[in-house]
Amino acid sequence: MDVGARIAKGWTPRPFTSFILKLHSRCDLACGYCYMYQAADQSWRHRPRAMPRSTVAHTAARIAEHAEAHDLAEVGIVLHGGEPLLAGPDLIANTVRALRRALGPRRRARFAVQTNGMLLDERYLRLFAELGVTVGVSLDGDAEAHDRHRRRADGRGSHARVAAALELLRQGPYRHLYGGLLCTVDPRNDPIRVYEGLLRFDPPAIDFLLPHGNWTSPPPGRSPGDARTPYADWLIAVFDRWYAAETRPTGVRRFEEIMHLLLGGAAPAESLGLEPMSCVIVETDGAIEQSDVLKTAYPGAPGTGLNVASASFDDALLLAPIVARQIGPDALAPACRSCELLRVCGGGHYADRYRAGSGFANPSVYCPDLYKLITHIRRRLAADVARLRRSLRPVAS
Repeated sequence: MDVGARIAKGWTPRPFTSFILKLHSRCDLACGYCYMYQAADQSWRHRPRAMPRSTVAHTAARIAEHAEAHDLAEVGIVLHGGEPLLAGPDLIANTVRALRRALGPRRRARFAVQTNGMLLDERYLRLFAELGVTVGVSLDGDAEAHDRHRRRADGRGSHARVAAALELLRQGPYRHLYGGLLCTVDPRNDPIRVYEGLLRFDPPAIDFLLPHGNWTSPPPGRSPGDARTPYADWLIAVFDRWYAAETRPTGVRRFEEIMHLLLGGAAPAESLGLEPMSCVIVETDGAIEQSDVLKTAYPGAPGTGLNVASASFDDALLLAPIVARQIGPDALAPACRSCELLRVCGGGHYADRYRAGSGFANPSVYCPDLYKLITHIRRRLAADVARLRRSLRPVAS
């Protein structure tokens, strides 16, 4: 079913509830897998380094307008980049306060910042405590694993600096700000060492990301037609360690979302399930865009042609690329629609489905990995449910 037919049948869009603000378009690291600077889309080169305050004002007004139009009691706002802390404390404070003023007392905003940790210090932590902003930090495990990719432009590793920032965040007066750790998987790194390297910093949550790629530009270790599953094998090793723990030391978002979906729930995840996409990005120049991960597909892939200075978020909701990410199975490849794991996998991350010539109407380039990971978790859950049922059977007298 095409997008026009779906709209004609009375389909209505899901409002945006999460807004990612690109406060700064540059970074102080040169990560080897970065989709922002090393992918097909190079639009960052032509954008302002920092979001002008006039654009902040337009963005705040548009978010408030969208919340009012859809009677949203709460919105999520992520301060992002590049590296958002390069924007400086003044711009960050101005942005948070401008958004809270625009939303007013009737609507709550949950603020978070996603940082590489290089500039995270007492000054920023005091500011985030004052503003009520939670902090997520990117960390790829122990020093060896982390510094494989997450290096400065001159080649020096960043683990020691990030570790020092995390020691400030994980304890004392700032612990309540700690949102969790974001880790990009590299199968060359030992999975258990990486997991233990993350646990060292006592995170309340861990999110494991797959390095973004597609059928035309595959991620490392994935080739079209290759049945090997290096990413599933890596994640399964961590899952088994995490799941079998007598007391789980932290949440792991990917595992918890798969389990929730397998048990019949819904998970508002961009990379799993069939929930409508409800996240939108505002770039430093005010451009309204889809997920920045689409930069891995082709130049201009995330673009909508809209800007907060002249367009509303409702205008974006009716664009065909965004409708396609809200209509569930109708936008998926036939192989995905007929798959037994459709409701859990959901076709995988939208960006990872791209293939030159056929667009996004393909399974994920990670299809074999996703299938193996999900079926492994399903078997573990099924075995535990069966044991529980046996233990609850009445004993014959």
